[in-house]
Amino acid sequence: MKKFSLQSEDPQGKPDFLKGLNEQQRKAVTHTNGPLLIIAGAGSGKTRVLTFRIAYLLQQFKAAPNEILALTFTNKAAREMKDRIKGLIGDKASKLWMGTFHSIFSKILRFEADRLGYGKDFTIYDTSDSETVIKQILQELNFNPKEIKPKTIRNKISDAKNQLIDPDTYQNKFVGSTLDDITARVYKIYIARLKESNAMDFDDLLIKPIQLFEEFPEVLEVYQNRFKYIMIDEYQDTNHAQYKVTKMLAKKYGNICVVGDDAQSIYSFRGADISNILNFQEDYEDAERVPLEQNYRSTKSILQCADSIIKKNSKQLDKTLWTEQDYGDPVILLDNYDERDEANRVASYIHELKLRHGYNNNDFAILYRTNYQSRVFEEALRRRDLAYQLVGGLSFYQRKEIKDVLAYLTLLVNPNDETNLIRIINEPSRGIGNKSIQDLRKKARSEGRSVWTILQDVENTDVYKPAKVRIREFVDMINRLRSEMENGLSLTESTRAVLEQSGYVKALVEENSQQSMMRRDNILEFQNAIAYYEKGNSNPSLSAFLQEISLITDADKFDENKPAITLMTVHGSKGLEFPTVFVVGLEENLFPVGARVGFEVDIEEERRLFYVAITRAEERLYFSHARNRYKFGEEQRQIRSRFIDEVDSGVVRTETGATITQKADRFSLDESSSSNKSTSATSIEYDWETPVSGKTYKSASGNTIEYDLQDGDDPFQVGVIVEHAKFGPGKIISRTGLGMDTKVVVFFKSRGQKKLMLKAAPLQVIG
Repeated sequence: MKKFSLQSEDPQGKPDFLKGLNEQQRKAVTHTNGPLLIIAGAGSGKTRVLTFRIAYLLQQFKAAPNEILALTFTNKAAREMKDRIKGLIGDKASKLWMGTFHSIFSKILRFEADRLGYGKDFTIYDTSDSETVIKQILQELNFNPKEIKPKTIRNKISDAKNQLIDPDTYQNKFVGSTLDDITARVYKIYIARLKESNAMDFDDLLIKPIQLFEEFPEVLEVYQNRFKYIMIDEYQDTNHAQYKVTKMLAKKYGNICVVGDDAQSIYSFRGADISNILNFQEDYEDAERVPLEQNYRSTKSILQCADSIIKKNSKQLDKTLWTEQDYGDPVILLDNYDERDEANRVASYIHELKLRHGYNNNDFAILYRTNYQSRVFEEALRRRDLAYQLVGGLSFYQRKEIKDVLAYLTLLVNPNDETNLIRIINEPSRGIGNKSIQDLRKKARSEGRSVWTILQDVENTDVYKPAKVRIREFVDMINRLRSEMENGLSLTESTRAVLEQSGYVKALVEENSQQSMMRRDNILEFQNAIAYYEKGNSNPSLSAFLQEISLITDADKFDENKPAITLMTVHGSKGLEFPTVFVVGLEENLFPVGARVGFEVDIEEERRLFYVAITRAEERLYFSHARNRYKFGEEQRQIRSRFIDEVDSGVVRTETGATITQKADRFSLDESSSSNKSTSATSIEYDWETPVSGKTYKSASGNTIEYDLQDGDDPFQVGVIVEHAKFGPGKIISRTGLGMDTKVVVFFKSRGQKKLMLKAAPLQVIG
């Protein structure tokens, strides 16, 4: 694949940013006045265009570095762009306002937090922290968190926030539903609880700036004057809050440049609104539109495959990707017996491609729709000693012991953070019981004070006397650690002091189990991360470190240089590329997930997701599906994804696994005549027509049908055609048990395989 390099200098010593750009890229880079919409197709060099555009603005003296705001969706993308710009313009790049939406607006909020009633060292809550708060609130309201899931409530609150719906509006807008009524009650308490803890969640980092700018127009004016140029990457993934806050900032100069691809809009479940990019030219009537259509990543066959899929969608901006690359290999469809066969074949193909073509492990990616699909692929790769990295699993910083240490460190800068305070007040065990903790929390609620202030005055509470002693020791320890840090103790030294004075590591060592030793090792690795951060920053601070950790995304965890095969969801693969890609699990109700008639918008997003998966591939692309898959402990027949059939037939070549040929008899329901038929390995169908020979049975319709009765006059035998009141026609493929305990497995044309209790199932023999 073609790789880009930095440009040479012109005779005057200035870098020639336009050399090597294609016509459309050059047009986008040199556009310096007014709004600009860059439709950047997959692999079209959008990062190059963005970085060169910023460099060009600086070279032409259109703006100073600190007058340019560049917003991305991952820290990785921001770092990559900043590094490239630094290579072009030098250290001036460090003065750019460049980063993710959350990091940039958290920076603004720390400058202005006091206006909204927050301290500048506010804590940023991740999703697990938010769910902890919500769980506590549900318990206070006498709801069972096992029945009303905190995660469900958090998602509904998050959706409301991103649509800029406050608790009162939510209560008025969503009435009648029990879950919405509960959400409305929790929502109001939740935002109050966060403010009491001097904490904001991820959504607050986007909606609080809007509140700030609306309540303090003079502050908005300051930032409008500062940002002469605004650039937004992945604009198709913006939600309503992101759309509104950037529109507010761009109002004065109007120099807003958005880059995106509507065909890669795949985050509606996070509140992303594809209409933001589709309607950009309506929002900014004088906007110029530049499509980037030359693809530098993929072969012609891969692009043809992608185009044949995405053209099926109705809502899209016109563009046609093309490439100067060779046609390349056809897309290969792997037809597999079940998920284990699928995983083994993918591992085998990777092994073979490495031997034949000299690929390295990190040249491969296995992409799936949902995380649980990774297990069988992990097992298959391990059996072949193929190293892999699983992206999207439990983050290092989400491990219990790391969250505990982070909670201690958070209290050093924000002791009012109730969630983190409660987390570690008895971790390790100090003899402070849950009842004492709950009594203290209730007292704090009733007096309108933080739990920390109550702890500092614990002698004037009704807490059990021995617990008071332990609480006073805990408070003294936190105050001592805070004082040591304020008196110049480094971040590394403060962390070491926390671990020693809290007794956390000592408790793990004394436990002396395999798990406790692993936790101790993880803490040692965390100390390495602290030291690395401190060494790499000229002005390190605990607040900045905690913020950096809190804003890490899955994309930031991916190590493209690690010598390992990548396993990840398609959502996680956005923005990445690999020489060889396997898109697996291409079956109905898996990919597309939960496809239902009448939900066209959902199917269009699933199709865009499939398009994203396809366009990650540079040289070789494999699709894979299983004919059978274990669900709920039983093997069930699968229907291959409709997306496979939407690809142009000339692009895909099917390769059927040997396991299917070996087990073909399990696919044929006409067992008695299988010896007289030749079964195709590439197209094996259930035989619904040929009756099974034997005795006769009169159905309700009066038709005479032949059966091989194995259990008296019971007609419901293997091979019999039946009709279910709900599932329609099907064929019995197995039966177990006797009498009233008889169970049958029926393969239905419309629903696949189902296991039924014969005495209860509404079945009728029809053929």
